[in-house]
Order: sequence, then C-alpha cells, then structure tokens
Amino acid sequence: MNNIPVVKVGIVAVSRDCFPASLAETRRKALVAAYEKKYGAADIYECPITIIESEIDMVNALADIKKNECNALCVYLGNFGPEISETLLAKHFDGPKMFCAAAEESQNDLIDGRGDAYCGMLNASYNLALRNTKAYIPSYPVGDAEDCADMIHDFLPIARVVIGLSELKIISFGPRPMNFLACNAPIKQLYNLGVEIEENSELDLFEAYHKHDNDPRIAEVVEDMAKELGKGNTNPSMLPKLAQYEITLLDWIEEHKGYRKNVAIAGKCWPAFQTQFHFVPCYVNSRLTGRGIPVSCEVDIYGALSEYIGTCISQDAVTLLDINNSVPKDMYAESIEGKYDYKHTDTFMGFHCGNTCSMKVCNPHLDFQRIMARNLPREFTDGTIEGDLMPGNITFFRLQSTADSQLRAYAAQGEILPVATRSFGGIGVFAIKEMGRFYRYFLLEKNFPHHGAVMFGHYAKPLYDALKYIGVEPSEIGYNRPAGVLYPSENPWD
Repeated sequence: MNNIPVVKVGIVAVSRDCFPASLAETRRKALVAAYEKKYGAADIYECPITIIESEIDMVNALADIKKNECNALCVYLGNFGPEISETLLAKHFDGPKMFCAAAEESQNDLIDGRGDAYCGMLNASYNLALRNTKAYIPSYPVGDAEDCADMIHDFLPIARVVIGLSELKIISFGPRPMNFLACNAPIKQLYNLGVEIEENSELDLFEAYHKHDNDPRIAEVVEDMAKELGKGNTNPSMLPKLAQYEITLLDWIEEHKGYRKNVAIAGKCWPAFQTQFHFVPCYVNSRLTGRGIPVSCEVDIYGALSEYIGTCISQDAVTLLDINNSVPKDMYAESIEGKYDYKHTDTFMGFHCGNTCSMKVCNPHLDFQRIMARNLPREFTDGTIEGDLMPGNITFFRLQSTADSQLRAYAAQGEILPVATRSFGGIGVFAIKEMGRFYRYFLLEKNFPHHGAVMFGHYAKPLYDALKYIGVEPSEIGYNRPAGVLYPSENPWD
C-alpha cells in the first residue's frame, strides 16, 4: 500500500551529566540489537549522539535524525535523563514522538549501574506538559531492551496515523444524499487534525468520466478486474464502464492531490449517480480500498477519515458498513446459541451494498444494488461486489465530529461469525460482547451515525492510543463496557 506512510523511528538515548553517559549508550545499543533481532532494522535508526545536559547536543541530535530521514522519534531515557534538552528535542521534532525508559538490569549492579530512569520519566512527563508538547508514553514505559523494543514497535501504527493525517487530502464528490443528515458533519475538525479536503460536485465527476470515453487503458483494467473476480465475473459487459470509472478516479487523485501524499475519497453513489452513470460504483470503491485508498459511501467524509486511520493502523484493507439489522431469533437459535459465547443482543448484521474488498468476502461476485433496483431499472444498479464477509476478528470503530464540532470516537473488538447471512450485499453476522448495551448507551446516546469502519483484526489498543494522540479526549472514546460496568446514563436496575 503506497497511500500510507512508511515510518522510520530515530532512537535517541539521553543521559544526565551526573550519570555515566556510557550507561545510556550501552543500553541504547542493547535496545537497537533487541529490536533488530525481533523486528528487523528497517523501522529504526540509532542516533549516535548521546545528549548530556546540553541544548547544543540536542540540536546536533535533531539534525542527525533529520539527515537520516527519520519521521518519528523515540526519546530513550538510558538513565535519569536531562529533562530540559530531552523535551526540547521532542518539542522541535516535527513528527510523532514517544518516550520510554530503561529498567535496571541486575541486583548486582545498583551503584554505578543504577540509572534511575523510572524517576526520570516523571520529570520528562512534567516538562512535556510545560512545553505543550505531545508524546506517546506506553502503558508501562520502563523496561529492559526487549520490553522497550516492543514499545517502539507498538508505536509504529500510532506514528503512521499521525504522519498519514498530516499528509492526507480527502476528496469528496457531491453533497450527502437527502435524508442522510447522519453523514454530514462540520469539516472544521478536519483542519484541526491537519487534513485537507477538496469538495467537488458530482457533475464535475460526471464530466471527468466522459472525458475518459474510449480511454486506451480501459482494456487493461477490464482484464485485471476479470482476473480478480474469476468465477464471480457474472456480468462481463459491465466491466468496461467500471474500468472507465476507476481510471477517472485514479486520474483525479493524481491531478488533485496537490502537495499531499495520501488521499481518501468520500464518494457519491445515489440518488442521481446510477441514473446518469448507469451503474453503481461499489466494486470500483472496493478495489481502491484494497489498494489502501479508502472510498466511503454516501459522501461520508468522517467515514473516509475513519477508514484511512484504520488502513494506517492495520496496513490492510478496511471497509465501511452500516450497523444495519438485528440477527433473527431463529438464526441465532440455529447457528449461534450454544456454539459461540454470545448472547442474542451481542449480535447484529453489518451491511453495505457491495463496497468491501473482494479479498475480505467469501465467494465475491458482481451483482446489482437490490435496494435501488426497487425503484429503477436493474441495469442502472449493476456494479456491486457481493458475498458474505469472511469470518474472523474485527475492530468496529469510527471517528466523528459532532454537530458542534467536537471530536468523538468509539472502538469495539469482536468477530464476524461463520454464519450464512441468507441476505444480499456485502454483509456479515457480527458478534461483539455487550453490543446491545453499547449500541443503546453509547452509539445512540452520543448520536453516532449508522456507518462504522471495520478493520479485519483486533486493533483497538493502537487505535485508542492513536485517537488520544491526535486529540480525541479519552472521555469521548467509547468502547463496549463489560457486563457490570455501567455507562453513565445506564439504568442500574434494568
């Protein structure tokens, strides 16, 4: 995926002048060796400069990591550390940063070998606050070389989100469909997050599409689509139209992303789209999303933003689904009860018309949009990619701006069950512990829209830390609380 940043963490070990600098240097080398042994050397750079109570040393270290193209920073307290210069380093580094600290190695070396970094982290944290400088601090930030190597590796998805958003442009086409107020939210918070947005009319897109009539690249894209679909290529005559649309979007991205490196799209897909284009864009959206270019449905700008965050974290395709319908009681009784550890109210169906990447769908095949086809000729609604979603772990989440421009988010881990949906679209039977209570007392209570982004795996831990880093208040990040842990508005006698 070339639409998300590649992170390179500069590791700078710091030392206070009343502690042996060799202690920090030795521990830094051990940390780097541990990281390279477990994760390889591609993600990190070892800065050879050890800062000792000197702002000049800080400047030299900053220049060194910039010269070596580091876009993220780890300040490693090999000993107590100089609180002024180490936090100045973080302040002046333009990118995501983290702090962690060295644990003591042995009970047999607690005189000259004692570094007191456990204490130094307190001063570092206090000084970061004084300088209004944000940094990621792991849940338990003090450890040996292997522990700190794991902390740095855990920092990578957080850093990808922070860098990715700073380089992101969201391109939208058309206003939201009528009666979809839920997909509309103030864009002010996009700018606060460092994201650019380009809003266009669907008429602009329609014009650009027809400028690609008879584009010589269409045949090549049709061939690629047919190869991807295999037996699911149930309507080969549709592919040239879809290929032309895909080329249109990709050309638009290249011509309009400007100085930004990364792009997501909030696309229009109804009501006028299918009557003018004579197809629906779902399959094309799924293909771009599979390449790391998220395309949300129904001009859902914060849906596209959420998908992009999920792409940065998981380095995998994501999807956008409606929290759509309940699981019938007879389906629950036949296929779930007694087989899986979920109550009926833990389950629901996640659905969209057919926008999920084919590699995340069982038996994917081209089809038509059945809801639209109730009011339109079927041939206008061809172009979905359909099938039950593949079973496995998921993280359901969303970042949203409220109507009064406050950032709010949620994350819930669960799974897609291997249960036949007996329905249409891109759809799956989802199970999330205590979903019923989460749905009522957070999603409804906090006015979230019906769209949620889905990562295919359990990623709530890095997602939570990334959301905090970019500025979402912890009190505004919801999760599915366990049984017995009440939501603020939940009736305790219910």
